[in-house]
Amino acid sequence: MVKKPPPPPADQPAPPAPASQGLVRLLDDDGTVPKGKDPNLPPELLRYLYGQMVQIREFDRRVLMLQRQGRIGFYGPILGQEAATIGSVAALERRDWVFPALREGAAALMRGLSLEEAVNQLIGNGKDRCKGRQMPCHYTLKEGNYHGMSSVIGTQISHAVGAAMAARLRGDDVVVLGFLGDGATSANDFHCGMNFAGVYQAPCVLFCQNNQWAISVPIGKQSASETIAQKGKAYGMPYVRVDGNDVLAVYTVTRAAVDRARRGEGPTFVEAVTYRRLGHSSSDDPTRYRDDAEVVAWEKKDPIDRCRAYLVGRGLWDDAEEAALKEGIAQRVNDAIAAAEQHGPPADETLVTDVYAQVTPQLKEQLAEVLALGGRGVNEGAFPL
Repeated sequence: MVKKPPPPPADQPAPPAPASQGLVRLLDDDGTVPKGKDPNLPPELLRYLYGQMVQIREFDRRVLMLQRQGRIGFYGPILGQEAATIGSVAALERRDWVFPALREGAAALMRGLSLEEAVNQLIGNGKDRCKGRQMPCHYTLKEGNYHGMSSVIGTQISHAVGAAMAARLRGDDVVVLGFLGDGATSANDFHCGMNFAGVYQAPCVLFCQNNQWAISVPIGKQSASETIAQKGKAYGMPYVRVDGNDVLAVYTVTRAAVDRARRGEGPTFVEAVTYRRLGHSSSDDPTRYRDDAEVVAWEKKDPIDRCRAYLVGRGLWDDAEEAALKEGIAQRVNDAIAAAEQHGPPADETLVTDVYAQVTPQLKEQLAEVLALGGRGVNEGAFPL
């Protein structure tokens, strides 16, 4: 079973200077760590990071199968980007907030969303928190300090910065982690959010998952700058470029940025260099715009394989534990899907009751007329007084 994250180590080593344009990397592609670079994270934290990566990969695999079978309508896979999402979110403390982009569903699970609740949302059934009104895989979890996703590119950047500024004004000891993709750096919200964060020293970490493709637009046609990370310089904030497939490096860099923000030293801009190995979404065919050889090359940098090799090398993992972990995750995902598919659609009354605290007489009348056309009446007690 994937356990809750342990508290971060008190003696967390300082990462390389945030202003460096070089790629911060601790794990080599084969899972070894060069001498003197091992951050020596606690074994329980390492196991947690690995377990979360394996869980979201299995979840992705299964729900993509559901989409292909017509049992859900849409999904945005994370395959290849597990370390970037999980390593960064694990660096937060519970009171901190997450503002996701599209591919951070794993963060919702880390913050307390159950697998069954996730599948409820993908289906849009009667137990879905959003009552079927939100696109699949656009979760929300207020009690987990996980803000609802938006498919509008870049809007969450300004929201994340605004929440961080609000926390500062209120005197809350809170840091906000705001995600974006490489394509979002071309959106107006990126420039507005970055500028406000820099000017007002908002306690936030803006984390760009540069997965090389903004749907079908490659990074080379998205920006002429040498790196995405260096865009932070224009807004007066520290910036760092990290290997997004190295969970140790992602965690270490993000933890340092979070600590910096909590000390009142302002925002940090992080570029995690990673790769989206599947389509932008289940509706996308990436073979139409990119070379398969590119995908094969990135498969050799797989974040899960690298982390597993590292754990094995440290004597923290073996084949029996691997088999038990995967079997347990597969069973929990299967159980969640089976349970979620038992629920029917949202009640018709939620068309109005989920919009107004007190439903207007006009809407009550209109809903009654609509339901009568189908030979149905409004459920007794459906409307609040």
